[in-house]
Amino acid sequence: MPRRARPQERKTVPDRKFGNVTIAEFNNKLMQRGKRSTAEGIVYGALTLAENTTRKPGVEVFETAIRNASPLIEVKPRRVGGATYQVPVEIRADRRSSLAMRWIIEAARKRPGKSMSERLAGELVDAMNNAGGAVRRKEETHKMAEANKAFSHYKW
Repeated sequence: MPRRARPQERKTVPDRKFGNVTIAEFNNKLMQRGKRSTAEGIVYGALTLAENTTRKPGVEVFETAIRNASPLIEVKPRRVGGATYQVPVEIRADRRSSLAMRWIIEAARKRPGKSMSERLAGELVDAMNNAGGAVRRKEETHKMAEANKAFSHYKW
């Protein structure tokens, strides 16, 4: 039994423009050095650009991109009798979306392009179409889990 109580989960305030909690969390992940207005400008600009290219609402593009980049299963190292096995485990919903957001931002930062909002818009559109760096990363994670399925009985 743990000696400490589990930390209480904080509720994220919805973002200003769309009233969407997921977009607010995405803003927080994108933000560097506490510059919230800069991060919001980048995200809202990217959603506008994505909206123009796909002819779908920006929030819909964003939600589909997050859903397509979210992994369902990952591998965790488990030490058994001196050997370390990569054991596939299912991912909680909050971690799923967090990983998807992190991977989309990471892939957008690595993309060539002029502004961050252009790169982010390109990555969101690619993720919506099941392409791009974030979706590739998800597929690699799933392949790793599939390859190590034999060790799934070591789950804890």
